[in-house]
Amino acid sequence: METTEKKQIYFNKPQRLTQLIGANTTVIVAGRRTGKTDSIAAPFVLRNMQRMPGSTGGIVVPTFKHGLTNTIPGLLAAWKRWGYIEGVHYVVGKKPLKSFARPITEPNDYEHVISFYNGSIAIIISQDRPGSSNSLTLSWLLVDEAKFINYDKLKDETLPANGGIKSHFGKHSFNHSIMILSDMPQTKKGSWFMHYREKMDADLIATIEGTVYEIWRIKERIRAMRSKGEPIPEYLKGKLRKLDRQLNQMRSVAVYYREYSSIENLQLLGENYIKQMKRDLTPLTFQTSILCRRLGIAKDGFYSSMREGHKYDGNNNDYLESLGLDVALRHPDILETMTAQADGDINPDAPICIGMDYNANINWIVCGQPSGRRLNVLKSFFVKFERKIPALVEDFCRYYAGHRNKTVVYYYDATALGSNYAVNDQDFHYNVVKEFERHGWRVESVYLGNPMRHDEKYLLINNAFAGKQRLMPFFNRSNNDDLILAIQTAGVSNGRNGFRKDKSGEKLAESEEDLLEHRTDGTDAFDTLYIGCEKFPFHDSFSLSMSGVL
Repeated sequence: METTEKKQIYFNKPQRLTQLIGANTTVIVAGRRTGKTDSIAAPFVLRNMQRMPGSTGGIVVPTFKHGLTNTIPGLLAAWKRWGYIEGVHYVVGKKPLKSFARPITEPNDYEHVISFYNGSIAIIISQDRPGSSNSLTLSWLLVDEAKFINYDKLKDETLPANGGIKSHFGKHSFNHSIMILSDMPQTKKGSWFMHYREKMDADLIATIEGTVYEIWRIKERIRAMRSKGEPIPEYLKGKLRKLDRQLNQMRSVAVYYREYSSIENLQLLGENYIKQMKRDLTPLTFQTSILCRRLGIAKDGFYSSMREGHKYDGNNNDYLESLGLDVALRHPDILETMTAQADGDINPDAPICIGMDYNANINWIVCGQPSGRRLNVLKSFFVKFERKIPALVEDFCRYYAGHRNKTVVYYYDATALGSNYAVNDQDFHYNVVKEFERHGWRVESVYLGNPMRHDEKYLLINNAFAGKQRLMPFFNRSNNDDLILAIQTAGVSNGRNGFRKDKSGEKLAESEEDLLEHRTDGTDAFDTLYIGCEKFPFHDSFSLSMSGVL
């Protein structure tokens, strides 16, 4: 006789509570590595797909790339540990096996679908793919990385689809359920889901907890009686059925909101992980992403006019989808080594404009392309310590190896001339040009003169963010995470020379809470790029013909 070996699975306290409470609306704001995807989202999706056969659910992610690299791999890894095998119990990104049951509502195609053996499907809804929520009838929603989700799109396009099929699944408390997961947001726009805290009825949640405990207590009593061969009184069975009905009813209207720090998962993460994060992250990011603390966002920095709307997602989804969902998930190395072919915001036939900053310990390239009245900041690169300008230029050239117009518009000011401490006996400008040419790129050098005064630069760039200059800067979110953080945290100071960007920390040694890449060096490279593109626009034959001059 075959026996099934039982396997113990560890869940930390936040994970256990979320599953036991089972509220129809669940919002978990938790620090990194608390197991949000692995042991909160994965059981939620699995329960819904298993217990509502033939249902359709939606997994909402900010970008298709994020779904490929974070959310979906996390779900599949958890299911695999629990004994669910791809190709046996489910398939990803392709038609279900003939042995699988069919969903109640068949999708038009299965390219972005996870199909379970019982006919349940989960559709990956990425907000950078227009119309991915169109014509859907959903029985549940998982919203991952909620701080990056566009709430207007979610409210207008996706939430209305979560109507489900009442005739099939109306008895379940988790029909039309929604789970929202995020770490602590740092911006007002990214905080759209935090109002659920006020919607939670704490007394109802406490009653659910008490009911769950009472059901467990009665089941333990029944198990003990069975082990002794004693008959089970009918009143106990009836009480259990009554409690189950009451629990289901309470769960169907419950809103559960909780905030947790990463320390909740200390038993698995270990103290070294927390110490490493404190070392690697800025204090602001550590406070929000690890300790999950609510912090106000400073409004008086050097780039005070920058808003969340100045960030965008610029992925080339046609390329990402051409990889095939199942192939991309099975070979994560493909995603980890992607170059500019995965970017959808770059014009391959136009030059790439760059601004740079030079320092003994860190050197930066910030690159962009003007497009109409926009300056798209495509990507930023930096190298530290023993890696100098040759390595920095090599990183750039490797990433843009497939770019058709091998022209770099190199904006530089007097700080690039006559200095050599980061490279050799030649100045920065000479070495930058030489390295680009060595890699087969043509360099158009545009000299900006002496660096702009800080007060003039402040007015120019903040007017740009406010739309009062010819060009307004926008940042590719996934390609400029360190630069964006540096810009958002750049302060101001008043000294004997008047108002200026606070650069006092640049010469200090790197510390656990103060990484070089989060200081103002990178922001200076961005300043140079913006000043160059705004005041010294470069026109090659391609850009002139596109504008109708030729």
